[in-house]
Amino acid sequence: MAHNPQTNTFSRVADFTLTRAASDMPESALEAAALMMLDTMGVLIASGPMQAGVIARDTAALLYASTDPSYGARMLFDGRTVSMAGAAYAAATQTDNLDGHDGYNPTKGHIGVVVLPALAALAEHCPNLTGPEALAAVVAGYEVAGRAGLSLHASVSDYHTSGAWNALGVVAMAARLRGLSADQMRQAMGIAEYHGPRSQMMREIANPTMLHDGSGWGAMVGLSAAVLAERGFTGAPAITIEAEEVTPYWNDLGTFWQVEHQYVKPYPICRWAHAAIDGVRAVMIAHDLTSAQIEALHINSFHQAACLFAGLPETTSQAQYSLPFAVAVQAVYGRIGVEHISGSGLSDPAVANLMSRITVAESEHHSVRFPEGRWADVTIRTTDGRVLKSGDIHARGGPEAPMTRDDVIAKYTQFAAPVLGQDRADRIRQVILGWPDKSARYADLTPLIFDPPEP
Repeated sequence: MAHNPQTNTFSRVADFTLTRAASDMPESALEAAALMMLDTMGVLIASGPMQAGVIARDTAALLYASTDPSYGARMLFDGRTVSMAGAAYAAATQTDNLDGHDGYNPTKGHIGVVVLPALAALAEHCPNLTGPEALAAVVAGYEVAGRAGLSLHASVSDYHTSGAWNALGVVAMAARLRGLSADQMRQAMGIAEYHGPRSQMMREIANPTMLHDGSGWGAMVGLSAAVLAERGFTGAPAITIEAEEVTPYWNDLGTFWQVEHQYVKPYPICRWAHAAIDGVRAVMIAHDLTSAQIEALHINSFHQAACLFAGLPETTSQAQYSLPFAVAVQAVYGRIGVEHISGSGLSDPAVANLMSRITVAESEHHSVRFPEGRWADVTIRTTDGRVLKSGDIHARGGPEAPMTRDDVIAKYTQFAAPVLGQDRADRIRQVILGWPDKSARYADLTPLIFDPPEP
């Protein structure tokens, strides 16, 4: 591929990725990037003790280490040194297995889950990285990954997991922070797209496991591709960037900022279930209901939501790809926390009892609005004979019904403080939210993110 001239679209992507300074990005985009990194950090921290994260970190230590310190990186909240690709793999796999991280409606997938791990791994070798330049790399990751996702969904028939396309966002970050040339970045994009995990999302929905959204492999492929290209390895052109038919998805790069339009999840559950959860939450608050007053509960939602796991989950993976279970937890406890989707929470008798009174149906009315929207409506019949309806509900957290900045900060604290303690969690928050300041240094975060949590 090296001898082929760069296409106009790739030249635009390379110019944006490699030369657009933080000072030439909107302050709103940098602020959004910092908030997304805080939100993702909270999910990463909360997922650390979970089985999938432990396995991923141990496996990275076994299989994905480096013999050269200049390519090594410490694993987050673990401290063991592996390769940069191994560290990013472990952190992204860990985060992906607590389904509370951000996403982008049009891509039907997730970006921050690879951006934060990639940033942490790459920054190990950028000692002078400023806060604004760290955020500029984050923005590049979001903007490139999101458009690659749109391009892939528009050009292939299968619904692929996020790892298939968010790997290209990782390449963009690596190219920027490691000083790759435009041609090296082009080779890396081709390598990452070729090897990106084009796994079928609906297979995971039908049989929930620790595979989740493929983002661990996306992070590892993206960083591996960048290092390969840096050392002279070549790749075929990335068709999600360079094919003529996907050009429209890249025309607004640098003018429309996708990072400002991510959704934040109020619950650590697949977002396809969130509209139904929100509907039940709204009806119960409006009518001051308890779960004991629910005689029957019916949910109408879009096709993909109706395909979510229907039974009583045996694993955290099944619980996070649930619909009746998640709705029942919300109805019984008024919230959904990590404790509800793991351990004894999976066999909670009060939740199981309510699930037996919940029914789910697909509604074409809601299906035609997916993926731009995540809609549902809920009907509750009470023990005293009332029939209460939510009307059409759109999932909270996205541009249509955003969580406030304070909401996102509160969510981060709820996830991070029980694992790290309030003081350490607060210091991490202060550093990340301070990155937009011109005097901020990324290195201020370093002492806070590698030591394991105290028992």
